[in-house]
Amino acid sequence: MAIIVTQEKATDGILREVQATSGVDLSVCYQCKKCTSGCPVAAMVKAPPSEIIRRLQLNAGDEILDSELLWTCLSCETCSARCPMGIDLAAVMDALRRLALDRKASKQQGNVPLFNRVFLETVRLFGRTYDMLMIAAYKVGTLKLLNDTEKFPAMLKKRKIALFPTLEADRKTVRRIFKKAKQNRGT
Repeated sequence: MAIIVTQEKATDGILREVQATSGVDLSVCYQCKKCTSGCPVAAMVKAPPSEIIRRLQLNAGDEILDSELLWTCLSCETCSARCPMGIDLAAVMDALRRLALDRKASKQQGNVPLFNRVFLETVRLFGRTYDMLMIAAYKVGTLKLLNDTEKFPAMLKKRKIALFPTLEADRKTVRRIFKKAKQNRGT
């Protein structure tokens, strides 16, 4: 996708906020696009990681908060690992997501918000994810109860999914993390 730069009235973009929140200096990016070439979701979005960075460098405003990459990003950190300048692009995506939520700028598409809620709730309850509850809650939320059920026996046989939660996790620590995150949400 081409980036068109026009001579219009300069606006205060969100670059400073993103850099302050993420702790990343985006001015060092020289657009080698290694982040985009390694990104597993770049082909599924209109604006890949390198374009998001370039738009920020060109003083993009709140319109960048509507980018679908913010919610499609897996936070796998492949982009960060591939960057020759050591830019932590995953932290930048986290900062952009936080800004989007704070400003109510973007609505997450599809079942992403449901998946995130279900995943985090199982982690909060059990100290780690509990597959069966997570899958059940997600299926109920999407109303697609019988999708992919043919895969369940094979996953169970290969021990890729557990019927019961593991209680080995340090639940106290996880609850403390969730409590601290809830407190920090307002700041």
